[in-house]
Amino acid sequence: MIKAEDLVLPPVAALHPYEPGKPIEELEREEGVSQVVKLASNENPLGPSPVALEAVRAALSEVNRYPDGGCWALSRKIAARHRLEAERIFVASGSVEVINLLAFLFLRPGLNAVFSEHAFAIYALATAAAGGESRTVPMRADYRFDLEAIAAAIDGNTRLVFLDNPNNPTGTIYRKQEWENFLARVPDWVIIVADEAYFEFVRDPDYPDSLRYHQDDRMIVTLRTFSKIFGLAGLRVGYAVTRPDIVTLLHKVRQPFNVTSLAQAAALAGLDDEKHVRRTLEVNAAGIHYLEGEFRRLGISFVPTNANFILVDVGDGSKVFQDLLRQGVIVRPMNGYGFPRHVRISVGLEDENRRLISALERVLSKA
Repeated sequence: MIKAEDLVLPPVAALHPYEPGKPIEELEREEGVSQVVKLASNENPLGPSPVALEAVRAALSEVNRYPDGGCWALSRKIAARHRLEAERIFVASGSVEVINLLAFLFLRPGLNAVFSEHAFAIYALATAAAGGESRTVPMRADYRFDLEAIAAAIDGNTRLVFLDNPNNPTGTIYRKQEWENFLARVPDWVIIVADEAYFEFVRDPDYPDSLRYHQDDRMIVTLRTFSKIFGLAGLRVGYAVTRPDIVTLLHKVRQPFNVTSLAQAAALAGLDDEKHVRRTLEVNAAGIHYLEGEFRRLGISFVPTNANFILVDVGDGSKVFQDLLRQGVIVRPMNGYGFPRHVRISVGLEDENRRLISALERVLSKA
């Protein structure tokens, strides 16, 4: 019998699928636990904006109709928010869709994408699926990207550079001077993908908002999402800001009606709910303060974060992950990211964070 994997490119056959966090329902069934705490997928613990929920309810009666294929209203609202022309906005089914479309457009055998090791896993998957070569650059000892080394890895066959800032899973950032030095070294045929899914959580004044560096003689694609700060991960909606010619190409290869009508309605409403955003930031800041303090108390090493999650060194990430599951707490093991000693812990509500610490303390005391 012919194997399907023999009919695809070898780099694709060698891929390991992206592993999402374990669902609460599955854990309850497997372990017989209840009141599970999920701190694995960097979701907004407050849930979606109440305003967005109301918009979804109002839109339900029209789900027999196809959605607006071009996301006309949403793209214009996003453009107005950033004081840009709507032709520079591309709305997608999550920012991950944009990553895949960019790889599909600009990579093929013989061409490459450059990114750091320990960066967002989808970059390698999208590159391989398009037949391109992944050029990974070692991370610095402080868990931060080495932008000088990334720039040095670019050659005549490089088409994409992926930079998530803050980085998932380390929560670290690069700063303005590093970014500006990097921009000065990148040749004009390279598209810089500034993946800023977590940028709203950053409070460092030296953080470089990539939107301020867009110029028509430079190819930058800024990615933003409604999954994190707006709490709409289940609806899958994100967007890219870039040059109009790149937006046109993205529209040529996207699927028709790629963003559902409910997602568009929720995003349109959620953009206006500043109260929900402020509350999310408050809960996140308080959670980080508590968790980092508890990690210090327990003598656990962690990476100071600029996002809504913390990378924690627990000695044996897989074992601690499994032990926490039995306590009804879901975190994310980091073997797939090259951090076998670590787990990534999303910031939750106060009671969720306290339950995590109690469970972690019990698990580590038995190690």
